[in-house]
Amino acid sequence: MADTDDRNADLRALIRTIPDFPKPGVQFRDITTLLLDSVGFAAAIARMAAGTQGPVDLVAGIEARGFIFAAALAAPLGAGVLLIRKDGKLPGTTIAEDYALEYGTDRIAMHADALVPGQRVLLVDDLIATGGTARAAVRLLRKAGAMVTQAQFLVDLPDLGGADALRADGLAVDSLVAFAGH
Repeated sequence: MADTDDRNADLRALIRTIPDFPKPGVQFRDITTLLLDSVGFAAAIARMAAGTQGPVDLVAGIEARGFIFAAALAAPLGAGVLLIRKDGKLPGTTIAEDYALEYGTDRIAMHADALVPGQRVLLVDDLIATGGTARAAVRLLRKAGAMVTQAQFLVDLPDLGGADALRADGLAVDSLVAFAGH
């Protein structure tokens, strides 16, 4: 569903670009301007729902902006919401997965009882860049027994390769808007 034919030009226009944030040379794609627009946000959710393949039991959102999209998308899909958080943020028993950062590692977690093995899970986040966090989320969900075959993003930064990495992991990946560069 990437916007190669500009079907989503209305959404692209609602995403603000902030140059040199958080460091020089980075073009930060700020989705908060889209979230402020009720019509644009509703359109994004409707288009993401339309791009979802088959029934979904749970929509997994990655902390923090992914929670917004997961919760809004779960309603029209008739699915529950599963939170994937930074390690140490969830009460109770959790399972976790480490992943590499540019300098070091990080860890994400979910409740150990958040899903029943075999449930169909859609992974959702606001943006896919290098794919490190999303790929760790897929590994975590699969470790818990989930069937994860698709992911939805509002924004793709294809030059950073994250969507392609998820496709190599066996997922169908859709985004509404793509921006060149990083």
